[in-house]
Amino acid sequence: MEKESAPAVRGGMARHPAVPYVVPFFAYLAFLGLERYLPSPAEWLQAARFAIIFALLAVMSRRTIAWRFSNFLGSVLLGGAVFAVWVEPDILWPAYRESWPFHNSIVGAARSSHAAGVKASLVFITFRVLSSVVNVPVLEELFWRGWLMRWLIAKDFLKTPLGAYTRQSFWVVAVLFASEHGPYWDVGLAAGILYNWWMLRTKSLADCILAHAVTNACLAVYVLRWDQWQYWL
Repeated sequence: MEKESAPAVRGGMARHPAVPYVVPFFAYLAFLGLERYLPSPAEWLQAARFAIIFALLAVMSRRTIAWRFSNFLGSVLLGGAVFAVWVEPDILWPAYRESWPFHNSIVGAARSSHAAGVKASLVFITFRVLSSVVNVPVLEELFWRGWLMRWLIAKDFLKTPLGAYTRQSFWVVAVLFASEHGPYWDVGLAAGILYNWWMLRTKSLADCILAHAVTNACLAVYVLRWDQWQYWL
């Protein structure tokens, strides 16, 4: 099991222990929400978002994760399996995402929000991939399985070990994780269940981050190699 460091002390007051788990996640969401109102080209918004979130994680959260893997190969294989789960319905049933549960006013539609021109931008693609593979797995695993899954068990979450289980914490996190993924909520639910299960098995944030990073890396290759940009909403 990972050993977590004590909360940092700033100005004589202990920083709230949830800060390194929660703040990067909400900063990322805030950045996504603000992007539509910012006049900068998409390429430099991607670069700025990556740099700011990466710096935030490095400064605020780097001591929160013990980078020791309980099952490195298993994490890689799980990440690949989640990728397969993510794309398989659309391969087997091409019109699957056009049906009402996945195309409506609540969940949106499986359409990329990026302008067509960014497909030819090396700057955009580089930082979009880096964001997906480096930043997102860390900030999401810190929030969902590092903090929320434990906070739902006990508000003093650091006293709850990583990988602790209750039915409520397991399924609330899985469902909320699914809701984050809009028209891909169904495969998001499957992914949430698998990542939650892996946390129960490994008791390791590092392993869940690795699995998540592998999933996102495979998806990035799939998007770019086969022009499947709808997966990058």
